[in-house]
Amino acid sequence: MKKADCIFCKIANGEIPSRTIYEDEQFRVILDLSPATKGHALILPKEHADNLFELPEDVATDAMKVAKKVGALLRDKLNADGLNLVQNNGAEAGQTVMHFHLHLIPRYKEDGQNINWNPTAPSAEELDTICKQIVE
Repeated sequence: MKKADCIFCKIANGEIPSRTIYEDEQFRVILDLSPATKGHALILPKEHADNLFELPEDVATDAMKVAKKVGALLRDKLNADGLNLVQNNGAEAGQTVMHFHLHLIPRYKEDGQNINWNPTAPSAEELDTICKQIVE
């Protein structure tokens, strides 16, 4: 179901013009207006879900299929050297539009982007505690 006040619902369903590079019955893939690199695109489901946790399983599966297809297109057509898939859930994780979307960010040698994190060094005991907390 579309959400009336959602900008990504409107874009995904063609109510607002976009630079569409791929579309099927479930998704529209558009170029990002503030790209990290050349060809940075967003996979937008046409049905609204705020985030990954609300996204139906079959749509999540299909989003990865679209990522693979469009990612290969970006790699081949733009001569990208790699590709980041980025998907944020919640404001604390960097989500700014509350409509599930998956970033496809083509990477180029020396593109100046740093889409990584600062690794930590938990002890074996801390990792054991976390593992138990999750699986119990």
